[in-house]
Amino acid sequence: PSWTLGTAIRVTCTGSCRVSNKANDAAWVAEEGYFNSALSLADKGSLPAGEHSFPFQFLLPATAPTSFEGPFGKIVHQVRATIDTPRFSKDHQCSRVFYILSPLNLNSIPDIEQPNVASTTRKFSYKLVKTGSVVLTASTDLRGYVVGQVLRLQADIENQSGKDTSPVVASLLQKVSYKAKRWIYDVRTIAEVEGASVKAWRRAQWQEQILVPALPQSALPGCSLIHVDYYLQVSLKTPEAIVTLPVFIGNIAVNQVPLSPRPGPGPPPVVPSAPPQEEAEAVASGPHFFSDPVSLSTKSHSQQQQPPAAFGSVPGAPEPHPPDGSPAPHPLPPPLCISTGATVPYFAEGSGGPVPTTSTLILPPEYSSWGYPYEAPPSYEQSCGSVDPCLTPRS
Repeated sequence: PSWTLGTAIRVTCTGSCRVSNKANDAAWVAEEGYFNSALSLADKGSLPAGEHSFPFQFLLPATAPTSFEGPFGKIVHQVRATIDTPRFSKDHQCSRVFYILSPLNLNSIPDIEQPNVASTTRKFSYKLVKTGSVVLTASTDLRGYVVGQVLRLQADIENQSGKDTSPVVASLLQKVSYKAKRWIYDVRTIAEVEGASVKAWRRAQWQEQILVPALPQSALPGCSLIHVDYYLQVSLKTPEAIVTLPVFIGNIAVNQVPLSPRPGPGPPPVVPSAPPQEEAEAVASGPHFFSDPVSLSTKSHSQQQQPPAAFGSVPGAPEPHPPDGSPAPHPLPPPLCISTGATVPYFAEGSGGPVPTTSTLILPPEYSSWGYPYEAPPSYEQSCGSVDPCLTPRS
């Protein structure tokens, strides 16, 4: 049968950001648009039976922000096609979400080449009458990273007391800020590493690394309602001491050659005066008292809690060997990380393929596997004829 067109076949292309006060709530309280264009592909008349193709194109603004989806808001870009039918007839509509990646060049961030180091000193009491202090210094080899890059961290801890510290913990944190009627903050831990404790009257150094997983870029330039920040937090629970370093996630790597993370310059440590008993303990400890720092071991690493073996292993981890002691036939490829949280991930180019996310939200297709520009885009019928085109991104 043929269709009689009431007005035309219209296609619209829109991009917008919407924010709500409650998680996963469709009642938006703030919204901003980035582009809204429309085209008419066919005039009023009759559409005979058969397959029909109506090519179209839209010019996207360079300022359009990267697609994003979180619990309190999202940045969505989509095209919608409508076949207008005569009065009292139901119009036919379909839509498809597409994803924009506006690359963030880390070299454009001010002071990105500066050392990333911070330090704190905490005084505390123990055994009722004794006092001591702990100096915690944390540093990273860079201030900005791309997906799949290794973040190398170093923590220097000086325990100026007769009590052991708690284990040192390093966490890569994501903070997403949503501007609704009030600012809403969603903070989650992306990766966490736990090291050993520092013995009394000892200096220790802890070095570790975190593989940057598939994460949205920092800041989301072009959007004023959603802002993404990343931090590396190094902390002790006892005594309570926290150092926070800003970290940027982008799409174009920093040109600077990474250096070994080192603490910033500062005055030599001052050993506090101690009661006679503590002095005796210090003397008994011999040459190790505030000597060269010892190296701390790592107790646990969230990225080493492996998914199934097919996903590979974390770079730097010992390679598996057969029980008979013969070398492994082939090293497993590194996993380019399970996407964390309810955000839309983007994968960097590289040898390691991304692991599918467990998020229930809409995810973009893996563009690196496409044959573009040799593969033709989907036809009009393929775009509009699926059961639920909005939720069926091409893969």
